[in-house]
Amino acid sequence: MRNKKKLLIAQLDQKLAVFKNAVAEPIPQKGWVNTIRTTLNMTMEQLGAKLKLTKGAVQKIEEREAIGQITINKLKDVGEALDMQFVYGFVPKNGTVENLINLKAEKLARKIVLRTNQNMRLEDQGIGDDKINDSIMDLANEIKREMRKSLWD
Repeated sequence: MRNKKKLLIAQLDQKLAVFKNAVAEPIPQKGWVNTIRTTLNMTMEQLGAKLKLTKGAVQKIEEREAIGQITINKLKDVGEALDMQFVYGFVPKNGTVENLINLKAEKLARKIVLRTNQNMRLEDQGIGDDKINDSIMDLANEIKREMRKSLWD
């Protein structure tokens, strides 16, 4: 990867790192809105008044959040009504964006090298496992350096 790209990836990893602990926190079964509202001993009518909505509309908000069909803007509105700030983010499944790129590059390189080697074997020109692994690592490094768009296909 070029230095500028490396720096951007490192900066993104640093920004996303603050969300890592959030992954370990399970989402309440009835959703955060319901959990916070009931913990604060706030009625649906009270939250509705703050949002200028009916009790039924608040119930719909809670139901939609619980099934993952609510908008970010609606969650921001609810957060404001609860005197809280709504925060969202992404956490790379493999720990960091850099790890994600490394895994994708190696997977793509493996696919390319093994396909090429298969064609060479058909022509009785295949290479050994050590050479295959070296070729995969070399190609993966090249893919990372160039940050090929094909990484995401």
